[in-house]
Amino acid sequence: MSDPLKPRTLAAFALAAALGACGGGSNPFGNPSSVENPPGVGGQKLSFAYFQRCVYPVFQAQLPIRQGNVSSINTCAGSGCHDNTNGTGGSFRVISNAAVIDVTDPANTPDLIRATDMYKNFYSASGAIVLGSPTQSRLLLKPLVQGVLHGGGIVFDSIDDPHAKLIAFWISRPMPAGQDEFSSSANNLFTPADPNTGTCNTQ
Repeated sequence: MSDPLKPRTLAAFALAAALGACGGGSNPFGNPSSVENPPGVGGQKLSFAYFQRCVYPVFQAQLPIRQGNVSSINTCAGSGCHDNTNGTGGSFRVISNAAVIDVTDPANTPDLIRATDMYKNFYSASGAIVLGSPTQSRLLLKPLVQGVLHGGGIVFDSIDDPHAKLIAFWISRPMPAGQDEFSSSANNLFTPADPNTGTCNTQ
């Protein structure tokens, strides 16, 4: 009489052997002994200068919000939205009243800027974008409520909203490959080409 468990036992050993061949140490059902996460290479950065002068003010602006048939006025940085302390708006956070930094002052080194509240805002916003693609970036799709839910309602009626255009322009104009977020190439995003006095370009 044959053993009815034998085929199952053989299948289990075969599965274990196959999993073992994929790596992961001596126990194919356990976690690997080490996990390597090599840093990304060749990635581009968005402009910090354009963010702080042109995009950050959008988060502080009093904007019309529509949720169903109810209209109101609020800011993205409001306590019920993306405020860093009391916000309920997911991982995107805004520290209000962050000090503006003169990026043209050599004393403001990258390390110094990266420790500031303004840079924390830049970093948080950068986590909600797809580099070079505004139409795939949640930082823009959510307030437009295009293909994704937004608890804060509709903030921009269309991509042609002046505030939306600032965000879209920022996302679509990364710094040249190999240059960081403080690249002087960002000067061309302003007219005249000065991050302290220039007007924010949107096209």
